[in-house]
Amino acid sequence: MAQKKAHEVDSFITRPTSSFPVVLLYGPDKGLVSERARRYAEATRLPLDDPFTVIRMEADDIEADPARLADEAHTISMFGNQRLIWIKNALGQKKLADVVKQLASEPPHETYVLIEAGDLKKGASLRSAVENGSAGMALPCYADDARGIEDVIDSVLSEWKMQITLDARHLLRASLGGDRLATRGELEKLCLYARGKKRIDIDDVREAVGDVAGLSTDEIIDAMLMGNLPGLETAFDRLVKSGTHPFVVVSAAMRQFQQIQALRYTVDTERKPAATVIANAKPPIFFNRRRVMETVVSRWTAERISRALERIQRAVLESRMNDELKVPIIRQCLLALGIESARLRS
Repeated sequence: MAQKKAHEVDSFITRPTSSFPVVLLYGPDKGLVSERARRYAEATRLPLDDPFTVIRMEADDIEADPARLADEAHTISMFGNQRLIWIKNALGQKKLADVVKQLASEPPHETYVLIEAGDLKKGASLRSAVENGSAGMALPCYADDARGIEDVIDSVLSEWKMQITLDARHLLRASLGGDRLATRGELEKLCLYARGKKRIDIDDVREAVGDVAGLSTDEIIDAMLMGNLPGLETAFDRLVKSGTHPFVVVSAAMRQFQQIQALRYTVDTERKPAATVIANAKPPIFFNRRRVMETVVSRWTAERISRALERIQRAVLESRMNDELKVPIIRQCLLALGIESARLRS
């Protein structure tokens, strides 16, 4: 089965190979799908503005006339050069999947087929057509995790030749991550706003950057950690209604409990007060969250933290296996952790 894990995608798209000329990029983060598709197209080194070399097609048009894709794929270039067929907005089109299945098993000569798709669950016809084809490669694009956000921040700051203070970086990271293109746009706006300064500071971030994730996940995570169930329900409902993928929240919850686990380990092994450990944490904990973290690290034992991480991991797996139920699965996980927090508080 030809597919890459999420952390392997970036390295693959920089080196297009004739072994896998049919490439499917799919996932809930449309901005990330689009950005990676562009990077893959650029890596082919084909002239992207040449309509005879790069053929751009819409998935719905192929669904209406599936023979069109097959004809284009098997057309030989007049000058004997490589070609790229770039398909956008694919999802559940059955006839498109049938043609792609054939191309992924019997690939055209000297032609790349690049497909941008939405969030395809396991077993979806288009995803299966690519994964099961000897010449197909399926590449998932999920919402940025902490490492992905850091990489985008570093990339944009490097392009603009700018630096940023540590506090500003923490606030910036907490405000990004809902959509890759929106994230990049907010970073470029910030760099433009702070142009002429030696270093971007926290006031620049507050003034220039909106919350790209729709709503900050901090509100949801803090309500869960403090056992504030009404606040958790309200904040989670608002986030879902904003269109933000709920995986963003459960991913943030996992990162938070991993950090709490490391802090609790220090408290237990070095026999230091939670406040001291929080104050000396590396990377530093943002000042407006220190009190919450002190409370949580004091209340949650290592055993309880391990059980919480196991529950979150199960929710991640179940939500990916049952896409239609992802919202209630993730909601139930967060509420269960919130109830545990409320019990510890009392």
